[in-house]
Amino acid sequence: MDSELIPFQMEAILGPDSQPFQTFISDHWSNSKEKRSKAEWMFNMMKQKDPESIALKLVDYLGPSHDIYYRERCAGLLRKLLNDNDLCTWHNLSVSTQSTIKSMIVDRFSVEEPGFIIQELLITVWTLIDSVRADKTWPELLPPLYQRVTNSSLDPYLKGAACIIFAILSKDIGETTAPCIKDLHKLFLNTLNDDTLHLQVRITAARAVITFIQSIPSSNEKERFQELLPGMMRALTDTLNNKRREDAAEQVLLFLIKLAKNEPRFLRRQLVDVVGTMFDIAEDKSLEETTRHLAIEFVLALVEAREKAPGMMKKLPLFTTTCFAVLLNLLRDIKDKPSWHSSEIWNDQAGVTDNYIYGRECLSRFSKALGGKTIAPIALEQLDAYLIVPEWEKRHAALIALSQIAEGSSKVMMKYLEQIMNMVLHAFQDPHPRVRWAAINAVAQFSIDFSPHLQVQYHNFVLPALAAAMDDFQHPRVQAHAALAVSDFCKSDKPETLVPYLDRILNKQLVLLQNDNEMVQRAALKALSGIADLSKEQFQAYYDFVMPYLKTIRANANDKSNHKLQVRAFECISLVALAVGKEKFRDDLEQVMEVLKSFQKSQVREADTIVYILQASNRICQCIGKDFLPYMSTVMPSLVECAQFEPDKTVSTDKLYDSIHKVKFGKEMICIKGSDLLEVKSIACGLLGRYAHNLKEEFYPWISQAASVLAPLLKFYMDDDVRNYANYALSSLLPSAELAVEKGIAQGGNQSYFKQLSGDIILALGNALYSESEAKISANILWGLNECLLICGSLLNEDQVHSIIDEIKHVLMESSRRNGELTKRAKSEDFDAEEAELLRAVRELEDEVCINVGNILITLIHTFKAAFLPFFDELSLYLLPMMGKDKTAAERSMCFHVFDILVVYCGEAALKRKS
Repeated sequence: MDSELIPFQMEAILGPDSQPFQTFISDHWSNSKEKRSKAEWMFNMMKQKDPESIALKLVDYLGPSHDIYYRERCAGLLRKLLNDNDLCTWHNLSVSTQSTIKSMIVDRFSVEEPGFIIQELLITVWTLIDSVRADKTWPELLPPLYQRVTNSSLDPYLKGAACIIFAILSKDIGETTAPCIKDLHKLFLNTLNDDTLHLQVRITAARAVITFIQSIPSSNEKERFQELLPGMMRALTDTLNNKRREDAAEQVLLFLIKLAKNEPRFLRRQLVDVVGTMFDIAEDKSLEETTRHLAIEFVLALVEAREKAPGMMKKLPLFTTTCFAVLLNLLRDIKDKPSWHSSEIWNDQAGVTDNYIYGRECLSRFSKALGGKTIAPIALEQLDAYLIVPEWEKRHAALIALSQIAEGSSKVMMKYLEQIMNMVLHAFQDPHPRVRWAAINAVAQFSIDFSPHLQVQYHNFVLPALAAAMDDFQHPRVQAHAALAVSDFCKSDKPETLVPYLDRILNKQLVLLQNDNEMVQRAALKALSGIADLSKEQFQAYYDFVMPYLKTIRANANDKSNHKLQVRAFECISLVALAVGKEKFRDDLEQVMEVLKSFQKSQVREADTIVYILQASNRICQCIGKDFLPYMSTVMPSLVECAQFEPDKTVSTDKLYDSIHKVKFGKEMICIKGSDLLEVKSIACGLLGRYAHNLKEEFYPWISQAASVLAPLLKFYMDDDVRNYANYALSSLLPSAELAVEKGIAQGGNQSYFKQLSGDIILALGNALYSESEAKISANILWGLNECLLICGSLLNEDQVHSIIDEIKHVLMESSRRNGELTKRAKSEDFDAEEAELLRAVRELEDEVCINVGNILITLIHTFKAAFLPFFDELSLYLLPMMGKDKTAAERSMCFHVFDILVVYCGEAALKRKS
């Protein structure tokens, strides 16, 4: 197309003469491919260059004065114009044009229109619905939309679509829909119970009901819709019986899952029937896996809705038994592929199905949500039966299930530890290698979840069993997993459980290090790392014997294929160095640090490799202290770069963990999974704090850079660990800066510099408190703030103190609100002892917040004495209510302690406040 003519053609199409515009519209539906192509190209050009004019022109042609042919097509093109990524075109339109579009849509809904136009306008409204809900600027749409919903002559499909949109809009302007509830109830009831209607109409009605229920503010009005549930479930099952409509059933299930999450109590009266239907769907092997998984997801959504319906699912007859059996059955879906046995990849999924993967995830969630008291006895009974059957798949499933439920039920399962360990240790002798692998996997998991009890009570069984498994040269996957389990066993703080077996276990690792299988070698290195870390000074006797093996691996692993092995060896050397100490390690230091430099020059791309190198470098720094300074220029660039990794902003939060992101590392861009990116970022933040702690005043050259990187990350809401580590690291910078100034080694840094730095850090921590919603992180930030105030409190000015007081007010109000929600939750009719235990853990976090607030106030009183009293008067309005009998012991104790400290440091002036 001639580019010089484009402006003239656009002007003609958008001008007052109707012919060019009508030709442009007709060409979109022309039989000529060339005409259609040119029309679409011109449409996209106008969308890009002049969206205002084309939008207004299309809206004008929706009016009744124009021919129906053009009105229908303009309705379709308007929908196409506005339906783009992130509503970019809509948001770029002026408020006036947006208003014109909305007014015309309202007008067209208010009169009789052909079905096609209504359909296109409904799709347009659906496109804009998130923006409309956010702005709450379209209340005038509801009345005509309601007319469409209740219009008996409207096509049932369109009526259903209008119902869903009406229901969604009702969420934000629910009071407007209150008068409609009775009529809508009747409409929905008749639609759902009319088997003569097309199935799609009933499905759409079910989706609309689910959406509408969540928009009704009154619980009494919600009750009115209870009788619609059977019709909704019947629409679901009828859809599933029609094999060609299973995709529609999946959409209904997705809506029901939202209902289970947001309104679990709505389902209470008919819970038996609803959950029974879901179990039937989950076990129907004629259905698609996706459908069956969605039915399970619905059940899990109810189990996990503990805050809104605590204990409800536990009271359902035989629920736990049935649900556990359904989930356990998923784990049986695994194949014995030969490639699994010979693979040298850690996470090789050969033979693993989607059912198996989903079953593992669900069992973990199920046990955490339901609690150990409920699940442990039932689980052990079923698993015991699985372990004595001939099918290896069932024995394997039982051991995997034990591993999955251990974390969520560890406190209760501790009572059954002898029974559990007998089951697992017996499976070490199983004839099938995948079952033996699963037994080792269970021991590895239990070593973490039951630590240190397992190590203390069963070391004499576990370590010999693992040592024997490492002799299984026919099955390297079993060998490698046994070595990794040794590493997990060593994560306790009980070196005495390992020392009697050191000779035997170490010799096993050295044999494995000489294996040709790289996976086995890496597992042995991991085990050696754990052994060194736990045995500490006991490892000195083995240093001269082990180190040559590690050097040999490092020297031989030079090509790209075994680069990871070299990194593992470097990690192992760092842990050995930390265990034996600086003097023993000194002779190997220079050679090891040359390896570190070579890593910095190499093309490191994998997230786990980056993490190993960063952490190993820090351990060596911890071992040799300030002797590490010459190597900081090698370490810091990559450390800072990792702390600054940013996820792709175009990726939505729900897809963040599994998506791939491009980030700059060194001189090139690397691709990294979202979950790995966040892990690397959080670890890098923590290590900045560790270097400041280890090097003290010598960290001065990097303090300003570290502070500028860490401060913004206090508000990195994509990941809790990043915020926690950023808080820890930021709080660690002030001691280093203070020492550097005191000792006069801060080049160009003086008291003025320190005051500015401390002010910036205090400000960043305070601002983070305002926007932090997690109690645990709030408590950690308060701790960090107090650590800083202990160092620099006397440098604060009046405005800074006032800001801190405002921040404390906010924290106390938020904590009080959360405590109120916990109290309300405790009054639920299904509340039981297990829920009380869960709430106790949550309340402990609030107590931690309260204690840390008290510590800050005590620090400020100690620092400013009587000068702090005016600030305290302002805060006392928030503290006095916390002394009531309805408050927690931590709240009351904190208040009394603070008032006592006030009297000690402020004398007579404080006595009036105390009374």
